[in-house]
This record gives sequence, C-alpha cells and structure tokens, in this order.
Amino acid sequence: QVQLVESGGGLVQAGGSLRLSCAASGRTFSSYRMGWFRQAPGKEREFVAVISRSGGSTYYADSVKGRFTISRDNAKNTVYLQMNSLKREDTAVYYCAATSRFLGDSYSTKTYDYWGQGTQVTVSS
Repeated sequence: QVQLVESGGGLVQAGGSLRLSCAASGRTFSSYRMGWFRQAPGKEREFVAVISRSGGSTYYADSVKGRFTISRDNAKNTVYLQMNSLKREDTAVYYCAATSRFLGDSYSTKTYDYWGQGTQVTVSS
C-alpha cells in the first residue's frame, strides 16, 4: 500500500508557472506507474500526465502537451508536475495517483489504486 501527499498548489497569474510535488510513502515507489489528474468544479476528473516506473516514458493530455512536464525521483519517492504557461482553464484540484498494474489505460481513473488528497491550482487572468 502507498500513501500519497501532494503539495505546491496555489494562486498564479496566467502565463506563470507552478511545480507540484507528490510524496509517496513506502519502499516500493519505483514499482508504481504514477499519474496526475485534475478536476475542475462541476467537471469529471481528467487525465493530465503519466510517467513509467523508471521515468523513461511519459504521456500527456493534448491540453497540456508542451506546457507541463512530469518527472519522478525514485530515490526521494516523489513525482513532480512542472506547469508552465498556465491558463485559466488549468484551474482545478490536482491529484496524483499510483498503480502497480502493468495493464490498464494510463488515462483512466479506474486504472489507479491510490490517490492523494489533491492540491488546488488557481490561475487568474
């Protein structure tokens, strides 16, 4: 089992940057595929990015491609989401998630077994 704690959210102006962190408990962090999702008010939770166990492969939603970067440090049990050129439509609660499954779509919430509590990101114009 793994516990996830996000941090780094806040209020930022459009065009600005934030870096989110997600710290994981346990000694098997490198065995988990890690994802970031977000949920805006009144909307469903949506996929943002995913990173493989080794960090060698990443995949992004079209809406954030070229602006967001996911990375991980397995020695620190932490996954990051660097967010640049932020837009108002990026405003949401951001969640990190973990799965030990080798199968399952990375962009589906059903693939992930563990979730953090979320961190609010608000982008003002």
